[in-house]
Amino acid sequence: MMDTSARLLNLLSLLQTPREWSGTELAGRLEVSTRTIRRDVDRLRELGYPVEATMGAVGGYRLVAGKALPPLLLDDEEAVAIAVGLRAAAGSAVDGIEDASLRALTKLEQVLPSRLRYRVGALGSAVVTMTGGGPRVEPSVLTVLAGAIANHERVRFSYRAADGARTRRHIEPQRLVATGRRWYLVAWDLDRDDWRMFRVDRLLSPEATGGRAAPRELPAADAAAFVSDKLRNLWPTAPVVVDFDADTDTVRAKLGQAPGEVEELPEGRSRWRVEADRLDWTAVRLLMLDLPFTVQSPPALLDQLRTFGERARQATA
Repeated sequence: MMDTSARLLNLLSLLQTPREWSGTELAGRLEVSTRTIRRDVDRLRELGYPVEATMGAVGGYRLVAGKALPPLLLDDEEAVAIAVGLRAAAGSAVDGIEDASLRALTKLEQVLPSRLRYRVGALGSAVVTMTGGGPRVEPSVLTVLAGAIANHERVRFSYRAADGARTRRHIEPQRLVATGRRWYLVAWDLDRDDWRMFRVDRLLSPEATGGRAAPRELPAADAAAFVSDKLRNLWPTAPVVVDFDADTDTVRAKLGQAPGEVEELPEGRSRWRVEADRLDWTAVRLLMLDLPFTVQSPPALLDQLRTFGERARQATA
């Protein structure tokens, strides 16, 4: 039979799984009597673990949320996952979370077994997080918005537009969407009676009003698609059509992950159609493909290629 300390740790590990355990089940797992289980549960409560007991034939024990966060027991995979997540959070777009992440990571790595420290260290040395100079978001703002979304509450806040103008908004929040270094809020604007997308870093003093937010169907497949469509609309695109003197397999291989469609033309040639928001980058991409091509449209792309050609001629004169 295991000693009391080991048995308490094993009991705590079982209770931290998201389910309710009967006294008989726990007694069977730990090979003790149900009376011992009751005493051990009382000991855990004295240590600050909020163990709730329910009576009846289907009653049992489960760990619930308390006033403070007690120590947690993690298996190997959980510990590695949390450590990697904390490393990533240190380069996050959430303002002020880096220090908290590093403090938590230090505490965790201090008690990790050597085999797990090696795994976490290997991942950390192999992965580099790109941290641009993007806008930062206050954690308290995300907390208010996330809570309002979960509770289906309306929210009021001040919003600073790109030109600096400020307006008061009354919205029904639906989802938060993270895109790289920016956070966006998808919401129904009650004053404008329409869907809106807000940059969270421009939100000021959000407050949940307690008013109920009505369930609504997004005008897109999901919130991420809604934000993606809105962002595309912020930058006008131009339809580009380019013919290549190469077969479709070759063109697709050269284009790689580039957007657009490649269709087959007679005599082993191909046509690429794409909506481009930057013609200068499209011109650069075409020149780097190392394939003979002819621009069908737009004329502005031809002008951009001529400009690059003249610059190259002058640089090599």
